[in-house]
Amino acid sequence: MIDKLKAIEDRYVELSQKLSDPESMKDMDEWKRMAKEQAGLEEIVQKYREYKKVKDDIESTKELIETDDELKDMAEEELKSLEEKEESLLNEIKLLLLPKDPNDEKDVIMEIRAGAGGEEAALFAYDLFRMYTMYAEKKRWKYEIMSSNATELGGFKEVIFSIAGKGAYSRLKFESGVHRVQRIPTTEAGGRIHTSTATVAVLPEVEDVDIEINPNDIKIDVFRSGGHGGQSVNTTDSAVRLTHIPTGIVISCQDERSQLQNRERAMKILRAKLYEMAREEKEREISMTRKLQVGTGDRSERIRTYNFPQGRVTDHRIGLTLYKLQMVLDGDLDEIIDALLAEDQAERLESMQ
Repeated sequence: MIDKLKAIEDRYVELSQKLSDPESMKDMDEWKRMAKEQAGLEEIVQKYREYKKVKDDIESTKELIETDDELKDMAEEELKSLEEKEESLLNEIKLLLLPKDPNDEKDVIMEIRAGAGGEEAALFAYDLFRMYTMYAEKKRWKYEIMSSNATELGGFKEVIFSIAGKGAYSRLKFESGVHRVQRIPTTEAGGRIHTSTATVAVLPEVEDVDIEINPNDIKIDVFRSGGHGGQSVNTTDSAVRLTHIPTGIVISCQDERSQLQNRERAMKILRAKLYEMAREEKEREISMTRKLQVGTGDRSERIRTYNFPQGRVTDHRIGLTLYKLQMVLDGDLDEIIDALLAEDQAERLESMQ
């Protein structure tokens, strides 16, 4: 590990020298690339330099203990403190050395679909939509509905929305999977507890440069937007349905009045879905050698239960139970997300051993 850290520091110094050379500015694209690379190395280089200083201080303190009887007791206390700091810095450095997810800083597209449970599942899908958008507001992120299929009671058969903000994907990527609710439905007169589900997919938002789509692979249909009961929302064919022929993926957008806007939104969703398919295929190859405990992205995996009678939320992947259901549904998700991130980091550190 020390050899790796030394190589990183050498590269950081090399980049610093190149960036300060006026000749480098003649190619601004290359200069920006180097500046971005240097910025990515800065934190780990600072920690490594701090670690080297602590190591030097430890050696000096050990010499003091052996040579100065008067200061021995004080030096031994200092040595203990320095060794604790050394261990802490090593742990921080190990985390910094973990491979970074290239999607972590991207915005996200979230897709929530009602599962088993009929109208109650649709209402639960709305609750999840509200939970994530309230979390976005707490983080000062922006969100926007891209496509939706609402029910007459205020639920969602399906809702697709974007969340834009620094680190959005890094915080939300473990939310993919089956979410389960246990409660007495408002539509249930008998007062019996029902179990319903909704699936959540979290996709990193990608640009044209991230994934190439052959226009010949897309079938485009336009139709007239409709509301509840088939009523006409507008009198033009503004709704758009895209079919990606090779994969069979179908995207429909009708929330905007402009056909162009609906088409742009549908293409954005399609790009995200195709990118995620490619990412999952690559992840499956990696998983052949290492079983992922967190963040598999498998939509068939039941990841969390929201139990209303007991006021609890349980994340089944890490065995975390919180008795603050309403707070979680009001967007207070950090405690769960932080625990999932910690578990993921611990597992990846273990795989590095």
